[in-house]
Parts: sequence; C-alpha cells; structure tokens
Amino acid sequence: MYSREVIKLIYRWLDVPEIIILIGARQVGKSTLLEMLSEDGLKINILNCENPIVADILKNKNINDIGALFGEQNKIVALDEAQDIPEIGKILKLFFDDKRITQKIIATSSSSFELSNKTGEPLTGRNLKFKLYPLSVEEISQNGQWFEMLERLPSLLMYGSYPGIIDLPVEEKKKKLLTLSGDYLFKDIYKFEQIRNPGILRKLLKALALQIGNLVSINELANICGISSITVERYLDLLEKSFVVFKLGSFSKNLRNELKKSRKYYFYDLGIRNALLNNFVPLEERTDIGAIWENFCIAEYLKTLEYAERNANLYFWRTYDGAEIDLIEEYEGKLFAFEFKWNEKKKASLPKIFSEKYQVEAFTTVNRRNFNILMKTVI
Repeated sequence: MYSREVIKLIYRWLDVPEIIILIGARQVGKSTLLEMLSEDGLKINILNCENPIVADILKNKNINDIGALFGEQNKIVALDEAQDIPEIGKILKLFFDDKRITQKIIATSSSSFELSNKTGEPLTGRNLKFKLYPLSVEEISQNGQWFEMLERLPSLLMYGSYPGIIDLPVEEKKKKLLTLSGDYLFKDIYKFEQIRNPGILRKLLKALALQIGNLVSINELANICGISSITVERYLDLLEKSFVVFKLGSFSKNLRNELKKSRKYYFYDLGIRNALLNNFVPLEERTDIGAIWENFCIAEYLKTLEYAERNANLYFWRTYDGAEIDLIEEYEGKLFAFEFKWNEKKKASLPKIFSEKYQVEAFTTVNRRNFNILMKTVI
C-alpha cells in the first residue's frame, strides 16, 4: 500500500469545522485513503453512499437518525461516493450548521462536476476541496532508491499508475486497464449527464489520445465524431470534470504571432490513454514516445503542484512561426519554462523571441535521466 501525499493535507485540516471534500477518478484510491486514516488510529466511521440504507437515512435529513448512523463514539464520518445522494450539498450544509452533528465530515466523490454542482452554493465557505490522482512518482518512490524508479519508468509510461494496477503482472495490467477504460471509468458521466451515445464519447477520447502534445481543433473533433462543436465542448468539459483528461491553454501577452486561444489535452494516466488505443507496443518501437513523455512529465508536475498547494497557472507557448515551449508555469508573477525530451542527448534552449519579451526565472530541460527534477523544482 502506497502512502498518499494528500493525507498530509487532510490531517492539517481535521481540527477545523469545514467539511473536507476529496475528489478524484474512480479506482484512484479514495476509499483506500479513508481506510488508511482509520488504520492510523482515528475514530472514523466510513459510510458507503451507494448503500441503499445509508442513502435513505441521509436523504430523509432526520438528525436523530443521522446521529445514530454516524455514532457518537466516532470523531470523523466519511461519506464515500457522496455524489450518489440527491441534494448532497444541502445535506452537508445541514451537518455543518446543526450543532448536534459534532463529527468532522469528509465526503468523497468520483466526479467533480456532480459533487461540485450539488455543493456549490449550499457549501460556500463551509468546505475544503482536495484532489486525488493516480499515484505520483514521489508517492511510488517513497520507499525506494532513485535507480529503482528509473527501472519502473517504462512501465509507468505504458501502463500508468493506478494504485490497483501498478504492481500487477503485465497481462493483468492490460486486462484491468482495458476494463477500466471501458464504461466503468465514465459511469458518472453516463449516470448523471444522460449521454445518449457512449460510442461517441469513446470516439472523442480516442481522438484526444492520438493528439496528446498537439493543438486540438474543436471543429476537427466535431467532424471526426459526427457531432456539433457545442457538443464536443460539453463532452470535453465532462471528461475534465471526471478526471480523465486535463487541458493546457496557450500563454500569450505581448507578441502578435503568439497563438492566443489554442489548447492541448493530456491524460491524467497514460495507462488509460494507451488502453483506449489498445496500444501496448514497447517504448523502443513506438512513434509517439515524445508525446507520451510530454504527457507524463506535465501530469507529474501537475500532481506535484497540487500536493504542494502551489497555486500556479500552467500553459504551453507557441507562435505561428513554430517556436514553442512545452510547459510554462506562472507563479506569483514569475515564469518558469520547461522542455521535455525523452532522449537525454537532445538539447533544448529557450526560444530567443520568448526570452527577449519575457523574463524567465528558470528554463529546465527534463529527460528520462533527470525527471526527478520536476519534484525538486517545487519548494
């Protein structure tokens, strides 16, 4: 069992009244994290909101029944998969405002759009949100040496880092990923957003999987999928809010020939991406290794920032002339630039046109030999 960085953040906020909301994709380890808290000696009552009995008691909003369900001896009550409860925002607000509920409340959800929509207004100023991702390099390497991490790198690029998959034999990894990347991962989208044709959603995902590292055209995706641009935008938003993909916008301020409204999409987990394409060809035989490496590094940096509670903006940069930077971090008015090269022999430099117009605090080239620098960059 891997220790999770977000636990440190949760512990920091256990003694304040705000409700803790933990969101992340299905199978990313939210329920296991609650069990970790329990094993740490905390008096925690974990309630599965998919259980009809639990759901009925919560929906009825009877404080006496809810108090009996929570148990007076428990200091913490965790509502797992809370998005399944209608009006969950109002129910959580009731817990926060009613002084008879003395327990600290933690709610988990496998879809940010569902829990966020239902908790938005009712819980304004009453909650703290944390995200849980597939295992980060830092979490995986906690008990090992760096050279062991280097040995595991090809597997991470191929099969990702879902907690229940990472340590399985190769064939079992493939089987689990193919199952997870099927309808199960998108269960909340199908359930709550009434997607009429799941096949179109999968077609869109495959198109995104083939385009990681490239500029995404909404019109092109609409033509590929045979749907309107408005529907594409809606589906992309749902995929982001269910933690399947994330986007980077383009950085632009001064230069006329900068791309100003372009975007790129990446996958939180490369195992899911490769499973969607059913492509587990060895790295040395792949033509997309550069894009895979870029996706891996950006996703890892995103996790690092999140767990360090560093509220930075992330962008890519490109001009119509073809000058580009893979990743730009804007933090407290300062810019940090990154270029990702799978081959450590390939050199990269900051484009002159960018350095002449913008002040850059640091420019870092990240390759397969030094990628631990991503974690060291964030202090």
